Amino acid sequence: MAASAAALERNASGPIDAARGIVRLTASAVVGAQILPAVLAPLLAAHSGLEVELVLTNRNEDLLQREADLAVRMVRPVQAAIVARKIADVRIGLFAHMRYLQERGTPQTMAELAGHVLIGADRDSMALAALANAGIARRMMRFRCDDEGAQINAIRAGMGIGALQAGIARKDAGLRPVLADALSVGLECWLALHEDQRNNARVRLVADHLAQHLPAALMA
Repeated sequence: MAASAAALERNASGPIDAARGIVRLTASAVVGAQILPAVLAPLLAAHSGLEVELVLTNRNEDLLQREADLAVRMVRPVQAAIVARKIADVRIGLFAHMRYLQERGTPQTMAELAGHVLIGADRDSMALAALANAGIARRMMRFRCDDEGAQINAIRAGMGIGALQAGIARKDAGLRPVLADALSVGLECWLALHEDQRNNARVRLVADHLAQHLPAALMA
């Protein structure tokens, strides 16, 4: 009921055929915090009547229940009433800050990783599985946290080596790839909305802007 009431409030915030009013956008914590602000900034500057509510969550918001108008997802939506388009392929690799590599050296083999501070997930089963497939077990990681933002900040601080989206790593001139062929996980980025929102001008405005500008921000 709360989600439905909030959706009604958003619908009433502006005419369906006008590029003004509230658009509620959901994305993963890392994409929402690290990528989307810079992508959305010129859109809000160009449209003074537009408002964006950004929900950061790693769970899939239910567009069917109107918990959000638009979603950026790293898995393909499967609900029949959801319209989705793939907008990017996202690569994840190992990175470290140049300060760390200058002090500790750059590992040339997977075996050499054992002598380094590794940064990774704590209990996130999907992240741990991806690292395990690359030969990096949970116990090998000396800094473990399920908050991706904390992992990113630890890598940037020069604490050690960790997995990072290549597009995010590219934004920091101090970060360097490590063992580029050892861990190269690919994710698909999808833009999704409920089919009922296809004719909503403000939702389409945000969706088209993201489809045009988000791929370059996500890909290295």
